[in-house]
Amino acid sequence: MINKFTLLVAGALITTTAMGQKVMTPEMLWQIKKVSPVGVTKDKKNLIYKVTSTDVKTQENSSKTYIVPLLGGKSTVIEDYKNLLADESLSNDNKYKAETDKVKLQKVFGSDFYPELDKSNVQIYNELNYRHWDTWNDGNYDHLFISENKDGNTSKIDVLNDEPYSVSEFVWSPDGSKIFYVSKKKYGTDYAISTNTDIYEYDLATKKTTNITEQNKGYDVSPSFSSKGELAFLRMERDGYEADKNDLIIRNGNTEYNLTKDWDGTVQAYKWSNDGKKIYFNAPVGGTIQLFEIEVNSKKKNIAKVKQITKGDFDIADLKDIIGDKAIVTKTDINHAAEIFVVDLKTGKLTQITNENKDIFNSIALSDVKARKIKTTDGKELHAWVVYPPNFDPTKKYPTLLYCQGGPQSALTQFYSTRWNFQLMAAQGYIVIAPNRRGMPGHGVEWNEQISKDWGGQVMKDYLSAIDDLSKESYVDKDRRGAVGASYGGYSVYYLAGIHEGRFKTFISHNGVFDLKSMYGTTEEVFFPNWEIGGPWWDTTNKDVQKGYTEFDPSNPKLVNKWNTPMLIYIGGHDYRVPMGQGQEAYQILQLKGIKSRLIYFPEENHWVLKPQNSLVWNNEFFKWLKETL
Repeated sequence: MINKFTLLVAGALITTTAMGQKVMTPEMLWQIKKVSPVGVTKDKKNLIYKVTSTDVKTQENSSKTYIVPLLGGKSTVIEDYKNLLADESLSNDNKYKAETDKVKLQKVFGSDFYPELDKSNVQIYNELNYRHWDTWNDGNYDHLFISENKDGNTSKIDVLNDEPYSVSEFVWSPDGSKIFYVSKKKYGTDYAISTNTDIYEYDLATKKTTNITEQNKGYDVSPSFSSKGELAFLRMERDGYEADKNDLIIRNGNTEYNLTKDWDGTVQAYKWSNDGKKIYFNAPVGGTIQLFEIEVNSKKKNIAKVKQITKGDFDIADLKDIIGDKAIVTKTDINHAAEIFVVDLKTGKLTQITNENKDIFNSIALSDVKARKIKTTDGKELHAWVVYPPNFDPTKKYPTLLYCQGGPQSALTQFYSTRWNFQLMAAQGYIVIAPNRRGMPGHGVEWNEQISKDWGGQVMKDYLSAIDDLSKESYVDKDRRGAVGASYGGYSVYYLAGIHEGRFKTFISHNGVFDLKSMYGTTEEVFFPNWEIGGPWWDTTNKDVQKGYTEFDPSNPKLVNKWNTPMLIYIGGHDYRVPMGQGQEAYQILQLKGIKSRLIYFPEENHWVLKPQNSLVWNNEFFKWLKETL
């Protein structure tokens, strides 16, 4: 019996065969194993890592865990490794254990209010933050519990007793007398309009809690101690701005200083050196993510220089640990999924530790990926990645896709994904141009911030500059160009549909913002449009706000009346960041205007597409649409 799944795979294989050489397909993407470092053993000699495979038919994952010598050697399967790794839930003196657990603090459901109506299906809310990302608030909060680390039942202390807040991370002080935890102690509507997240110190002896970052109104997260007892953490200064410059802060006692204040970049994640004299971190730069170091010297504040350790067309996607003069990281590029590498911190040399997907990548033709510099309309230099089809022939003409990144301030780097996969797009015969337009970290703080309150301004000119510049090449088929993107990238597609002046023959938007007014009324993190657009749409006193909700709104009649190009729209039923009504509104307009369009609804997906078979449908419909319209 031949089922639909078999036909789907067969269709992809026929396409591959027709192209004359084996290339990446949607099905092969899900054959790629996901490699992730678990940790370095306590003796600092071995790495433990996990390899996860996905069965597309059952949509279930299976994992194996391996141990490998850091100095090189053979990987072997390991079943029980818990005792080989440091337990970060334990205090350094092993006296106490910390863990988070859910605590029901609020009535939400009909049966909470009316126990006799236990079959009612009702949820009742009195403030905002009633749902977040893809989950409705059920009245539970993740609290931090501390207990003595000994056999038998011991009483647990709820550090946030009766507080309607959650703990996202914690770290023990070096002497084990205190625990530091991260929490956004805002409730309801206040939670929805703020990013103010703080680091709290809980003293086990006095049972007193102190907010040690109270003076800062933005994010304070990721606390960790050096071997010398200094506390480091990451900070964004401005409340409501989720993409603010992320700085490294050092704290000695009650004294703080900003280690990266004078560096024109933003930190992603960091690790202390073993001697506590340096911090290593990864950060976006020039369309990639690289590894950096900075010296820590409390006596010479704010004069340390940032040194870039790694260089190349790749991403240091995960900084797992520092062992002496070596860093354990994962590395990706547009042609390869994540594998684990060791970085020599003195030379920047990378040595590959795992190679779980070599058979797949060795069996296919890879894309040529080139950086391209483009002059913008305001005289700046725009970096873009151009990904060419395998076995690219410059004497031929190719359909070309403009990729519009989301965020809007997410770095566009050498990432590897099962959805927006440039290698897969190029393998189907498309040239892809991915510009690091205004709003991208990795090109200086000013460049990154220029998109806020200017969503439909210079950034749209950057997009058009990118596609126009590449279209000067003889191998670009100007009659077969499309624009694709998700989230803010989906917004970009909707907006470009009203201003592209015939450049594009097709559009694809996934979970894109279409109507900024209705977006403001239904999105869950209200601080986001407050910062990015400037505030609520009813604030008639603010010129920036009114411009944002009119001139920069894709649903503006002046823009919609210019729509005349086919469009594919994806929406997710559990997407509460950009609720599915945004795509429904756009699709309804397209249908009523008689423009070729298609709506694809994923009832159980959120802002992404995470289920394997849904992903296969997503990709196959993506290329089916392009084949129909390009």
